[in-house]
Amino acid sequence: MRPSGWWPTPLNRFFDNDFYDLWNNTGKTTIPSLNFTEEKDSYKAELAVPGLKKDDFNIEVEGNMVTISCDNEAKTKKTEEDGYSRWEYDYSCFSRSFTVPEHADTEKISAKYNDGVLSVTFPKKPGTEKAASQKIKVQ
Repeated sequence: MRPSGWWPTPLNRFFDNDFYDLWNNTGKTTIPSLNFTEEKDSYKAELAVPGLKKDDFNIEVEGNMVTISCDNEAKTKKTEEDGYSRWEYDYSCFSRSFTVPEHADTEKISAKYNDGVLSVTFPKKPGTEKAASQKIKVQ
């Protein structure tokens, strides 16, 4: 049996990173995880995307397909003691697409960015509440 690290590094990343960005040596995950929940009157999608601003996000809806994306470039300037400057760039982007249920009202979507979490709420269309569950006795 071979040790777990015997594969070449890009191949390890191929299996570890959901088949995305095989040659990225930074170790940063560039696609945020998506949590999608159903509440009584709405559906909610949440993405953990710290370090961004609310203006960095693009949310597009086409039918029941929702795409959340970000294209952000941050620049930092550091000045050293001996008088030269060094510029560092941090470029991050992602795009996540998913389908919302038919009962979601895509005309009334709202989004909020707070403490590094982007929350997108999809209200349910009127009259699409689930019927109350009931237990049927077998006779």
